[in-house]
Amino acid sequence: MKVRGRALIYGDKIDTDVIIPAKYLVYTDPAVLGQHAMEPLDPDFPKKAKGAILVAGRAFGMGSSREQAALALKGAGVLAVVAESFARIFFRNAVNVGLPVLQVPGVRQKVTEGEEIEVDIEAGTVTKVATGEVIVGKPLRGLPLEILKAGGLLNYLKKA
Repeated sequence: MKVRGRALIYGDKIDTDVIIPAKYLVYTDPAVLGQHAMEPLDPDFPKKAKGAILVAGRAFGMGSSREQAALALKGAGVLAVVAESFARIFFRNAVNVGLPVLQVPGVRQKVTEGEEIEVDIEAGTVTKVATGEVIVGKPLRGLPLEILKAGGLLNYLKKA
């Protein structure tokens, strides 16, 4: 499973309140949530997100267990999230809604804003398209990979 897009770089400890503020939790439509994704940190994020790969530091998605955080990123058009580490609940919520996620230590220091990258979830790699440099992370395996390939947990269960 591979995705390719330009990198949007963010820092450490981006919590779910930043990814989608609580005042928008009344919405369930990913497109509506996507219009407000990352609003407190970067009001222009929805304009930049379509076709992008979000690259972040440590503890991405920490905080509350709101599933809407992953839905908001997906609704904004983010193709995948690559981070040095994830809050476990965000990681699982992302898989469940069909948003590819990959843990890659040190990735934020090795990728630059706007750079085109290719993420291979199964191999656990991020490739810098211009140079061919490969950054190795932790590949996704087993049931989480199967769920992602199906497009999320609901689609996976419908196939079962």
